[in-house]
Amino acid sequence: MKSIQNNVVSVAILSAALALSFNAPARAHGVEGHAAKAGTVNKEQMTFGIAGEAKAVNRTVQVSMSDAMRFTPALIEVKQGETIKFVIKNEGKVMHEFVIGSKDSLAEHAAMMLKFPNMQHDEPYMAHVQPGGKGQIVWTFNRAGDFDFACLIAGHYQAGMVGRIQVLATPAAAAKAAK
Repeated sequence: MKSIQNNVVSVAILSAALALSFNAPARAHGVEGHAAKAGTVNKEQMTFGIAGEAKAVNRTVQVSMSDAMRFTPALIEVKQGETIKFVIKNEGKVMHEFVIGSKDSLAEHAAMMLKFPNMQHDEPYMAHVQPGGKGQIVWTFNRAGDFDFACLIAGHYQAGMVGRIQVLATPAAAAKAAK
């Protein structure tokens, strides 16, 4: 009898936890998961840059995603200080996303997505793209270094849907960042 009572209590606790997780805002890496009101952009400095302004775009980079769990191109070179407009095309039949980050933050987020596959989030460094659709990100790479991008939909990252962004230091950008 005590075992049945323990099971009932466990189910009740689990049900409450699930209800809270579905009703609470999704959080990833300590950042509020839901976007602010439409039209506003969170301009938080990240290790891999900051959200850019459309009027500051230096160039556009086309990226395609496929159900083979690959990005084309898989390597993107950027000069420090450049603002890039990524136009992301989903050539597949399932939802994909393009998320910029550090290798560690993307791996951590991918693990979280495996646990909570319905987690919703919207940040300026993320684009969720429906099958056959397009998305875009405008991002300023104000820090030199090697960064990554990935599809964090459950199982896609684990299947190798990742790419790299190399941000090459430029003397002018380095001097500006030092001020």
